Amino acid sequence: MNFNPESAKISIIIPVLNEAENIESVISGIQNSENIEIIIVDGGSQDNTVQIAQNLGVNVIVTHRGRGLQMNAGAKIATGEILLFLHGDTQLPLEFEIEVRKTLIDYNIIAGAFQLKINAPEWSLRLIEKMVFWRSKYLQMPYGDQAIFIKASTFWNIGGFPEQPIMEDFELIRRLNRLGKIEILSSFVITSGRRWQKLGVFQTTLINQFMIIGYYWGISPIILSQWYRKEGNTKALRHEERKKEY
Repeated sequence: MNFNPESAKISIIIPVLNEAENIESVISGIQNSENIEIIIVDGGSQDNTVQIAQNLGVNVIVTHRGRGLQMNAGAKIATGEILLFLHGDTQLPLEFEIEVRKTLIDYNIIAGAFQLKINAPEWSLRLIEKMVFWRSKYLQMPYGDQAIFIKASTFWNIGGFPEQPIMEDFELIRRLNRLGKIEILSSFVITSGRRWQKLGVFQTTLINQFMIIGYYWGISPIILSQWYRKEGNTKALRHEERKKEY
């Protein structure tokens, strides 16, 4: 069956874990888009994320925690010819579906992603946004918070997301880069600034770079994940303690 991007259905797969604060606005912002389906994949939320999503009438499934595992689970039940993977704290731009379909008309383009805006006022985050643009555009390395989209057939041909505890989006993009061009659109997704604000921009960026270097060196994603969570939790605790001093 031939793939026709202009009429293709887009399945938007949103892995979530305790996203009650954001999920309603994320779903509401895309719910009326043309020829799409929304699949929420919950990894064991302890808040009312699932209830909010169900009340909005979208498809909700529950699976084990792990973003790669969750996204693969959503892709398995998706009925769209195009898959778009969206974080639960990230807003897509208006008429995103038109841009996605136009992008995949070009058969030299294997996948695509959006530019990134971070919803926080810190000036240092404007620099992060620029760095994300340069990395994505010139190194062909967008990350998961940029709403990666891809033909479903291509996604399964490369084996889907690796079901590892960290760097699943990085590994997917590495595989895609061997197959063709990844297009970075001119429009922006808007993502929450909470992780940068929680740990600080410098610390968050440094930790992320350590993860990439460690992955390139062949350190197990399990070990990297353990270090990432331990380091993040330690820095977050220090941040809370500093706030109490004032």
